[in-house]
Amino acid sequence: MSARTLVPVAVTGLVLAAMSHPAVATRIASALGDAPRRALDVDRLLALAMQHIALAGTGFALVAILGLGLGILATRRTGARLRPAIDALAAGAQAVPPVVTVALALPILGFGGPPTLLALVGYGVMPTLRGTAGALEAVSPEARAAAEAMGMTRLQILIGVELPLAAPEIVEGLRTALVLAVATAAVGALAGASTFGTPIVAGLQNQNTVPMLQGAAATAALAFLGDAALLGLAAALRINRP
Repeated sequence: MSARTLVPVAVTGLVLAAMSHPAVATRIASALGDAPRRALDVDRLLALAMQHIALAGTGFALVAILGLGLGILATRRTGARLRPAIDALAAGAQAVPPVVTVALALPILGFGGPPTLLALVGYGVMPTLRGTAGALEAVSPEARAAAEAMGMTRLQILIGVELPLAAPEIVEGLRTALVLAVATAAVGALAGASTFGTPIVAGLQNQNTVPMLQGAAATAALAFLGDAALLGLAAALRINRP
């Protein structure tokens, strides 16, 4: 991935982060015709950022583990017969909107992070699974054959040959999962999770545009900056590909 793609994504993230600053958000709201009202201060924004990152990061880690694991399983000889069931399960989980998942999980899991994590995992596994499976299936058969000729076991081939060659494409799949994780974490505010969705919900309830702008801009900023980080990782993996 070239710098021509990475740099605009990172710059967009930084611009959106600047838009979430109380002074900037207040001016934007005023320009839109909204009377100046109380904005979230920087300390509150930083606290929400830490909580949002913790929730989205935890969900993203779970998605990565499940998606990578299922993608690897689906491409092994022993798991090939399970591929239709795995795809159907992941597709079914993604078909349910996060808001619906959160609402259905509330009576069982309670308020806060747990129902949000469930929605996040259900919504993000599919792109990671398909990205992993597609990347592994695209590995050159000649590379596998050469590794077998060297006497490597199936596990050694997977770890030493297939995963390194497929890594850039796997990271590309993780980009989608990361953006979904950041967005779904904001939805968790409806379940009482303290995230950047909290000022959006509060702003809607109080008809205050400023915190709505701050929450939306900050959420988008996290998504763009996280995407930029994974773009950089994918580029580095391509450069260092064996």
